[in-house]
Amino acid sequence: MKRLSQKLIICLLLIPVLLIPTGWKNDVSDEEKAQRVSDAHFEMDTNPELKYGMSPIYVNDVKEGTYDIKAYSSSKYFNVKDAKLTVSGEKMTVTFIIPSTSYKYLYMGTGKEAEEADESLYIGYREVNDQTEFTIPVNALNAKVPCAAYSKSRKRWYARNLVFDASSLPESALSFKLPDYELIDEAVRSYEVIGAEDLKKQRLEASKALTPVTMDLNDGEYSIEVNMTGGSGRASISSPTMLSIREGKAYATLMWSSTYYDYMILDGAYFYNTNEGGGPSTFEIPITALDEPINIIADTTAMGDPVEIEYVLTFYEESVGDKGAVPQESAKVVLLIAGLIIIFGGILNQLVKKRKKQ
Repeated sequence: MKRLSQKLIICLLLIPVLLIPTGWKNDVSDEEKAQRVSDAHFEMDTNPELKYGMSPIYVNDVKEGTYDIKAYSSSKYFNVKDAKLTVSGEKMTVTFIIPSTSYKYLYMGTGKEAEEADESLYIGYREVNDQTEFTIPVNALNAKVPCAAYSKSRKRWYARNLVFDASSLPESALSFKLPDYELIDEAVRSYEVIGAEDLKKQRLEASKALTPVTMDLNDGEYSIEVNMTGGSGRASISSPTMLSIREGKAYATLMWSSTYYDYMILDGAYFYNTNEGGGPSTFEIPITALDEPINIIADTTAMGDPVEIEYVLTFYEESVGDKGAVPQESAKVVLLIAGLIIIFGGILNQLVKKRKKQ
């Protein structure tokens, strides 16, 4: 009797798993999603931020010697540290450490150029305490130095930009005194804060100016099928999705299969991720057309560097149904059922134990 009751409880607990809609299941890890997104972006436009007022410093303005120098990278996956500048004759080189062993070669140019270049032009590495050391030629400090890094595991080139900050050198290393970049940067950024607030207001007004379609439905929540094309085809949005009707106007809540999307753009209006809990990126946007393509742009930070990707959405009017069809809503019901089953199973187990004692 005891073995039978245990089997019954196990079967009851498995019911919620079988009831979960297949569209809601997601067995792909965030790391794999990030890699899939990267597949669509062989070479990204990545730029480390230059300080305001920076201008290139060439070899004839730097005295011979070896100096510690601060370096900036366009990607957090290519973190440069312990950089040393060596000036000898008419040449400058920088030796630096990457705190990983992920990269096999560097090439001074773009990823496309690296792919087509002779291997003799690739810059090899030296492994130091489970880290990677590279030495590269540098034409100018305080300027973007384009290079491509070859990933050992993914066997592809990734575009990077480096900046070597001349202001981090000792004053004696330069033939003239540099301006205070930090002071200039702080002043400009203080001014830009005002501009940023104005930009936010403009974007808010742009979103208000969009006209959602009118639907002959009572105000409330429904479901609607949505199809998405574009991008790499790796990322997806949940369908059916939540349809909200407010004052007869239609709005959709879109839930992505990724946590890396931070904003969407529709007709110049910006919409930001409303899921602050760390789950799938979620956006509410007005539905501006039914049964017709709607062009959108979605920004992803999956690879560290923001990338805007174009997609096309189509909402199907005939598919409108009860909100219970939305995977998120179905999941809530399933969790409720699971909770009730667990409680019921516990009660049943106690009754079996009590009867056995009698």
